[in-house]
Amino acid sequence: MALTITLLNSAYLRGRCCRHKVLHPLLGPLLSDSMSKLYSSYRRPGSQPEKKTSLQNIDFSFKKGIDVLKAQLSMLKKETKDYLIGPGGDPFSRHLLEQTRVLWEFRSQEDLNKWVISSDVEIGGKSEVYLKLGRNNQAALLYGTLNTEVPRDGETKYSGYCSMRAKPPVGSFARKKYYDWSNFNSLYLRVRGDGRPWMVNIYTDPYFSHQKDDLYNYFMFTRGGPYWEEIKIPFSKFFLSSRGRVQDDQHPIWLDKISTLGFTIGDKVDGPFQLEIDFIGLLNDRAHTEEFAYETYEKNPQV
Repeated sequence: MALTITLLNSAYLRGRCCRHKVLHPLLGPLLSDSMSKLYSSYRRPGSQPEKKTSLQNIDFSFKKGIDVLKAQLSMLKKETKDYLIGPGGDPFSRHLLEQTRVLWEFRSQEDLNKWVISSDVEIGGKSEVYLKLGRNNQAALLYGTLNTEVPRDGETKYSGYCSMRAKPPVGSFARKKYYDWSNFNSLYLRVRGDGRPWMVNIYTDPYFSHQKDDLYNYFMFTRGGPYWEEIKIPFSKFFLSSRGRVQDDQHPIWLDKISTLGFTIGDKVDGPFQLEIDFIGLLNDRAHTEEFAYETYEKNPQV
Protein backbone atom coordinates (compact mmCIF):
# COMPACT_ATOMS: atom_id res chain seq x y z
CA MET A 1 0.00 0.00 0.00
CA ALA A 2 2.79 2.41 0.90
CA LEU A 3 4.61 1.57 -2.33
CA THR A 4 1.47 2.33 -4.32
CA ILE A 5 1.04 5.72 -2.63
CA THR A 6 4.70 6.58 -3.28
CA LEU A 7 4.38 5.73 -6.97
CA LEU A 8 1.22 7.79 -7.30
CA ASN A 9 2.81 10.81 -5.62
CA SER A 10 5.89 10.65 -7.84
CA ALA A 11 3.73 10.29 -10.95
CA TYR A 12 1.67 13.29 -9.85
CA LEU A 13 4.74 15.48 -9.27
CA ARG A 14 6.25 14.54 -12.62
CA GLY A 15 2.89 14.78 -14.37
CA ARG A 16 2.42 18.42 -13.31
CA CYS A 17 5.23 19.52 -15.60
CA CYS A 18 4.53 17.20 -18.55
CA ARG A 19 0.82 16.41 -18.16
CA HIS A 20 0.02 17.91 -21.55
CA LYS A 21 2.56 15.59 -23.21
CA VAL A 22 0.81 12.52 -21.81
CA LEU A 23 -2.81 13.60 -22.33
CA HIS A 24 -2.43 15.32 -25.70
CA PRO A 25 -2.07 12.11 -27.77
CA LEU A 26 -5.20 10.72 -26.10
CA LEU A 27 -7.42 13.79 -25.69
CA GLY A 28 -5.93 16.07 -28.33
CA PRO A 29 -8.35 15.20 -31.13
CA LEU A 30 -11.34 15.41 -28.80
CA LEU A 31 -10.30 18.72 -27.30
CA SER A 32 -9.40 20.27 -30.63
CA ASP A 33 -12.73 19.26 -32.17
CA SER A 34 -14.76 20.56 -29.24
CA MET A 35 -12.85 23.83 -29.06
CA SER A 36 -13.21 24.39 -32.79
CA LYS A 37 -16.96 23.87 -32.55
CA LEU A 38 -17.26 26.27 -29.65
CA TYR A 39 -15.13 29.10 -30.98
CA SER A 40 -13.74 28.85 -34.48
CA SER A 41 -16.80 27.37 -36.22
CA TYR A 42 -18.94 30.48 -35.79
CA ARG A 43 -18.14 33.53 -37.87
CA ARG A 44 -20.34 36.58 -38.21
CA PRO A 45 -21.77 36.96 -41.71
CA GLY A 46 -19.69 39.37 -43.73
CA SER A 47 -16.51 38.98 -41.71
CA GLN A 48 -13.39 37.85 -43.48
CA PRO A 49 -12.02 34.36 -42.65
CA GLU A 50 -8.74 34.12 -40.84
CA LYS A 51 -5.81 33.76 -43.20
CA LYS A 52 -2.81 32.01 -41.70
CA THR A 53 0.26 32.90 -43.70
CA SER A 54 3.50 31.01 -43.41
CA LEU A 55 6.91 32.61 -43.25
CA GLN A 56 7.67 31.29 -46.73
CA ASN A 57 4.90 33.41 -48.25
CA ILE A 58 6.02 36.65 -46.58
CA ASP A 59 7.94 39.08 -48.75
CA PHE A 60 10.79 40.52 -46.68
CA SER A 61 11.51 43.32 -49.13
CA PHE A 62 13.33 46.29 -47.63
CA LYS A 63 12.20 48.64 -50.41
CA LYS A 64 8.58 47.56 -49.95
CA GLY A 65 8.85 48.16 -46.22
CA ILE A 66 10.15 51.68 -46.77
CA ASP A 67 7.29 52.43 -49.18
CA VAL A 68 4.72 51.17 -46.69
CA LEU A 69 6.31 53.22 -43.91
CA LYS A 70 6.15 56.37 -46.05
CA ALA A 71 2.50 55.75 -46.85
CA GLN A 72 1.62 55.20 -43.20
CA LEU A 73 3.50 58.32 -42.09
CA SER A 74 1.71 60.35 -44.76
CA MET A 75 -1.61 59.03 -43.51
CA LEU A 76 -0.65 59.86 -39.93
CA LYS A 77 0.28 63.40 -40.98
CA LYS A 78 -3.12 63.89 -42.60
CA GLU A 79 -4.92 62.50 -39.54
CA THR A 80 -3.01 64.85 -37.24
CA LYS A 81 -3.78 67.83 -39.48
CA ASP A 82 -7.51 66.96 -39.58
CA TYR A 83 -7.54 66.50 -35.81
CA LEU A 84 -6.07 69.96 -35.25
CA ILE A 85 -8.59 71.56 -37.62
CA GLY A 86 -11.67 70.00 -36.05
CA PRO A 87 -13.89 66.89 -36.00
CA GLY A 88 -13.55 65.02 -39.27
CA GLY A 89 -11.22 67.66 -40.68
CA ASP A 90 -13.93 70.36 -40.61
CA PRO A 91 -13.91 73.52 -38.49
CA PHE A 92 -15.78 73.18 -35.22
CA SER A 93 -18.33 75.83 -36.18
CA ARG A 94 -19.18 73.96 -39.36
CA HIS A 95 -19.42 70.71 -37.45
CA LEU A 96 -22.03 72.15 -35.08
CA LEU A 97 -24.17 73.51 -37.92
CA GLU A 98 -23.96 70.37 -40.04
CA GLN A 99 -27.43 68.99 -40.81
CA THR A 100 -26.70 66.32 -43.44
CA ARG A 101 -23.75 64.20 -44.46
CA VAL A 102 -23.32 61.67 -47.27
CA LEU A 103 -21.37 58.66 -46.00
CA TRP A 104 -21.35 56.35 -49.03
CA GLU A 105 -22.35 56.92 -52.62
CA PHE A 106 -21.83 54.51 -55.47
CA ARG A 107 -20.40 56.00 -58.65
CA SER A 108 -17.37 53.84 -59.43
CA GLN A 109 -15.82 50.46 -58.78
CA GLU A 110 -13.69 52.05 -56.08
CA ASP A 111 -16.87 52.83 -54.14
CA LEU A 112 -17.97 49.20 -54.40
CA ASN A 113 -14.60 47.99 -53.13
CA LYS A 114 -15.43 49.58 -49.76
CA TRP A 115 -18.09 46.91 -49.21
CA VAL A 116 -18.06 43.17 -48.56
CA ILE A 117 -20.82 40.73 -49.57
CA SER A 118 -21.50 37.34 -48.02
CA SER A 119 -24.17 34.66 -47.91
CA ASP A 120 -24.99 31.36 -46.24
CA VAL A 121 -22.44 29.68 -48.52
CA GLU A 122 -20.03 30.23 -45.63
CA ILE A 123 -22.01 27.70 -43.57
CA GLY A 124 -22.78 25.35 -46.44
CA GLY A 125 -25.88 27.08 -47.82
CA LYS A 126 -26.85 27.63 -51.45
CA SER A 127 -27.80 31.32 -51.58
CA GLU A 128 -26.04 33.56 -54.08
CA VAL A 129 -25.30 37.28 -53.85
CA TYR A 130 -23.55 39.71 -56.20
CA LEU A 131 -22.70 43.40 -56.16
CA LYS A 132 -22.12 45.61 -59.19
CA LEU A 133 -22.72 49.13 -60.45
CA GLY A 134 -26.21 49.93 -61.67
CA ARG A 135 -27.31 51.60 -64.86
CA ASN A 136 -25.15 54.58 -65.92
CA ASN A 137 -22.92 53.94 -62.88
CA GLN A 138 -25.32 55.87 -60.67
CA ALA A 139 -26.06 53.29 -57.95
CA ALA A 140 -24.99 49.99 -56.41
CA LEU A 141 -27.00 46.95 -57.46
CA LEU A 142 -27.12 44.15 -54.90
CA TYR A 143 -28.81 41.09 -56.35
CA GLY A 144 -28.86 37.33 -56.08
CA THR A 145 -30.98 34.33 -55.16
CA LEU A 146 -32.12 33.32 -51.68
CA ASN A 147 -32.21 29.62 -50.85
CA THR A 148 -33.43 28.43 -47.45
CA GLU A 149 -32.28 24.82 -47.86
CA VAL A 150 -30.48 23.80 -44.68
CA PRO A 151 -27.04 22.21 -45.07
CA ARG A 152 -26.97 18.53 -44.15
CA ASP A 153 -24.13 18.78 -41.68
CA GLY A 154 -26.05 17.80 -38.55
CA GLU A 155 -25.35 21.14 -36.83
CA THR A 156 -26.93 23.97 -38.86
CA LYS A 157 -30.63 24.48 -38.19
CA TYR A 158 -31.38 27.60 -40.25
CA SER A 159 -30.13 28.93 -43.54
CA GLY A 160 -31.06 31.43 -46.21
CA TYR A 161 -29.45 34.86 -45.87
CA CYS A 162 -27.38 37.29 -47.90
CA SER A 163 -25.68 40.41 -46.62
CA MET A 164 -23.67 43.43 -47.62
CA ARG A 165 -21.46 45.27 -45.16
CA ALA A 166 -19.11 48.23 -45.34
CA LYS A 167 -15.48 47.66 -44.49
CA PRO A 168 -14.56 49.22 -41.13
CA PRO A 169 -12.34 52.31 -41.31
CA VAL A 170 -8.65 51.82 -40.67
CA GLY A 171 -6.20 54.51 -39.62
CA SER A 172 -2.48 54.77 -39.99
CA PHE A 173 -0.39 51.78 -38.91
CA ALA A 174 -3.53 49.58 -39.04
CA ARG A 175 -5.18 51.35 -36.12
CA LYS A 176 -8.90 50.97 -35.56
CA LYS A 177 -10.99 54.00 -36.42
CA TYR A 178 -14.64 54.68 -35.79
CA TYR A 179 -17.34 56.86 -37.24
CA ASP A 180 -18.68 59.58 -34.99
CA TRP A 181 -22.37 60.09 -35.77
CA SER A 182 -23.26 61.79 -32.50
CA ASN A 183 -24.12 65.02 -34.32
CA PHE A 184 -27.02 63.28 -36.15
CA ASN A 185 -30.13 61.40 -35.08
CA SER A 186 -31.29 59.60 -38.25
CA LEU A 187 -30.02 57.41 -41.04
CA TYR A 188 -31.07 58.55 -44.51
CA LEU A 189 -31.06 56.32 -47.60
CA ARG A 190 -32.20 56.48 -51.20
CA VAL A 191 -32.98 52.97 -52.42
CA ARG A 192 -35.07 51.06 -54.91
CA GLY A 193 -36.05 47.50 -54.05
CA ASP A 194 -38.33 44.72 -55.19
CA GLY A 195 -40.77 44.80 -52.29
CA ARG A 196 -38.83 42.48 -49.97
CA PRO A 197 -37.92 43.52 -46.43
CA TRP A 198 -34.33 44.09 -45.38
CA MET A 199 -32.55 44.39 -42.06
CA VAL A 200 -30.27 47.37 -41.50
CA ASN A 201 -27.38 46.48 -39.18
CA ILE A 202 -25.08 48.87 -37.35
CA TYR A 203 -21.96 47.52 -35.69
CA THR A 204 -20.30 49.36 -32.82
CA ASP A 205 -16.97 48.85 -31.12
CA PRO A 206 -17.45 46.30 -28.29
CA TYR A 207 -16.30 47.40 -24.86
CA PHE A 208 -15.92 43.78 -23.65
CA SER A 209 -14.89 40.71 -25.64
CA HIS A 210 -18.22 38.95 -25.08
CA GLN A 211 -19.95 41.83 -26.88
CA LYS A 212 -18.21 41.17 -30.19
CA ASP A 213 -21.39 39.70 -31.71
CA ASP A 214 -23.66 42.57 -30.63
CA LEU A 215 -25.23 44.72 -33.30
CA TYR A 216 -28.14 47.11 -33.66
CA ASN A 217 -30.92 46.32 -36.12
CA TYR A 218 -33.97 47.86 -37.66
CA PHE A 219 -36.20 46.95 -40.59
CA MET A 220 -36.25 48.55 -44.01
CA PHE A 221 -39.32 47.81 -46.13
CA THR A 222 -39.04 48.37 -49.87
CA ARG A 223 -42.21 48.89 -51.89
CA GLY A 224 -40.99 47.69 -55.30
CA GLY A 225 -41.78 49.26 -58.61
CA PRO A 226 -39.80 51.58 -60.86
CA TYR A 227 -39.61 54.53 -58.46
CA TRP A 228 -36.91 55.40 -55.96
CA GLU A 229 -37.79 55.86 -52.32
CA GLU A 230 -36.08 57.87 -49.62
CA ILE A 231 -36.05 56.18 -46.24
CA LYS A 232 -35.33 57.88 -42.93
CA ILE A 233 -34.64 55.65 -39.92
CA PRO A 234 -34.09 57.35 -36.54
CA PHE A 235 -31.27 55.87 -34.49
CA SER A 236 -33.66 55.64 -31.53
CA LYS A 237 -35.49 52.84 -33.37
CA PHE A 238 -32.52 50.48 -33.57
CA PHE A 239 -32.68 47.59 -31.10
CA LEU A 240 -29.85 45.48 -29.71
CA SER A 241 -29.38 41.85 -30.74
CA SER A 242 -26.68 39.22 -30.48
CA ARG A 243 -26.31 36.26 -32.83
CA GLY A 244 -29.81 36.81 -34.16
CA ARG A 245 -31.53 37.06 -30.76
CA VAL A 246 -33.08 40.26 -29.47
CA GLN A 247 -31.63 41.11 -26.07
CA ASP A 248 -33.69 41.88 -22.97
CA ASP A 249 -31.28 44.55 -21.80
CA GLN A 250 -31.75 47.30 -24.39
CA HIS A 251 -29.87 50.58 -24.54
CA PRO A 252 -29.40 53.34 -27.14
CA ILE A 253 -26.80 52.92 -29.80
CA TRP A 254 -23.34 54.38 -29.17
CA LEU A 255 -23.14 56.87 -32.00
CA ASP A 256 -19.53 57.88 -31.32
CA LYS A 257 -18.20 54.31 -31.74
CA ILE A 258 -19.72 53.19 -35.03
CA SER A 259 -17.62 50.54 -36.73
CA THR A 260 -19.61 49.74 -39.86
CA LEU A 261 -23.07 49.40 -41.40
CA GLY A 262 -24.68 46.60 -43.36
CA PHE A 263 -27.82 45.17 -44.95
CA THR A 264 -29.18 41.64 -44.62
CA ILE A 265 -32.03 39.82 -46.33
CA GLY A 266 -33.41 36.67 -44.72
CA ASP A 267 -37.21 36.69 -45.08
CA LYS A 268 -37.38 32.88 -45.63
CA VAL A 269 -38.74 33.30 -49.16
CA ASP A 270 -36.83 31.43 -51.84
CA GLY A 271 -36.21 33.27 -55.06
CA PRO A 272 -34.38 36.20 -56.65
CA PHE A 273 -33.95 39.57 -54.97
CA GLN A 274 -32.39 42.91 -55.81
CA LEU A 275 -31.73 46.20 -54.08
CA GLU A 276 -30.37 49.38 -55.64
CA ILE A 277 -28.70 51.92 -53.34
CA ASP A 278 -28.04 55.44 -54.55
CA PHE A 279 -26.45 56.83 -51.39
CA ILE A 280 -26.34 56.37 -47.63
CA GLY A 281 -26.21 59.45 -45.44
CA LEU A 282 -26.97 61.00 -42.08
CA LEU A 283 -29.64 63.50 -41.11
CA ASN A 284 -30.12 65.72 -38.09
CA ASP A 285 -33.91 65.96 -37.86
CA ARG A 286 -34.75 68.66 -35.34
CA ALA A 287 -38.40 67.51 -35.28
CA HIS A 288 -37.39 64.09 -33.96
CA THR A 289 -37.00 64.32 -30.18
CA GLU A 290 -37.29 60.66 -29.17
CA GLU A 291 -34.25 59.41 -27.28
CA PHE A 292 -35.00 55.68 -27.24
CA ALA A 293 -38.06 53.77 -28.41
CA TYR A 294 -37.79 50.72 -26.15
CA GLU A 295 -38.07 49.94 -22.47
CA THR A 296 -34.86 50.07 -20.49
CA TYR A 297 -34.04 48.65 -17.08
CA GLU A 298 -32.33 50.50 -14.28
CA LYS A 299 -29.04 48.90 -13.37
CA ASN A 300 -28.07 48.68 -9.70
CA PRO A 301 -31.22 50.36 -8.41
CA GLN A 302 -31.02 52.07 -5.06
CA VAL A 303 -33.01 50.35 -2.32
